[in-house]
Amino acid sequence: MAASGGDCCAEASLIALIASSAGAVGIVESGLVPSLVLKLRTELEEIQELILETLTGTLRVEAFEALATGAVSIFKEKLGHVSVGIRSRAAQALMAISVPREGKDTILEEDVFPDLVLLLDDEDAEVRANAAGTIMYAAVTTPGKYAAINADAINTLLPLLSDDKSKVRLYAIKALTMLSEAPEGRRALLRHVSEFKERTTDSSPAVRRAAEIAVKVIEWKP
Repeated sequence: MAASGGDCCAEASLIALIASSAGAVGIVESGLVPSLVLKLRTELEEIQELILETLTGTLRVEAFEALATGAVSIFKEKLGHVSVGIRSRAAQALMAISVPREGKDTILEEDVFPDLVLLLDDEDAEVRANAAGTIMYAAVTTPGKYAAINADAINTLLPLLSDDKSKVRLYAIKALTMLSEAPEGRRALLRHVSEFKERTTDSSPAVRRAAEIAVKVIEWKP
């Protein structure tokens, strides 16, 4: 049963205390990750946000316990949440869990790419950035590239090259660069090289570098 009233505040305080005192490494070593993952299905919204934020830190240290507890499936559910904060943090957690190979494979198995593509049109910049970032990491594998392409990621990512937020532009460019490594992706993106070249004069140095790399990868000929 979800916490309520004073219990909710106590639960939030406890999680915050654990996160601040133990840190990500301490939480992993204490074996708290599985219980935190499962609480995402029972706690109130404000607690869910705190749990997702805490889990993101632990996933950068160790993702296997979360994966074994079904974290990807639960994070996927939260991508469609009405709360912007929960959507954003769920996408951020997915980005963190997609770094190891096992996370990439699980994202593919759970068919998360269509949900991520939908979030690329989200009204919130952090949600868009985190969704693009997850695609960037999860599409490293060949099956991941094709899953993203089949979910129409290329057409949905392209408008983000001119997004107002540099973080969104950066992750969109990197995700598209990853997809261009598949022959089908390269063929589709060759028609848009000029859009990448425009970003080589971007106000963000990181975006400029990413765009230069993207142009080289897309135009590469065997």
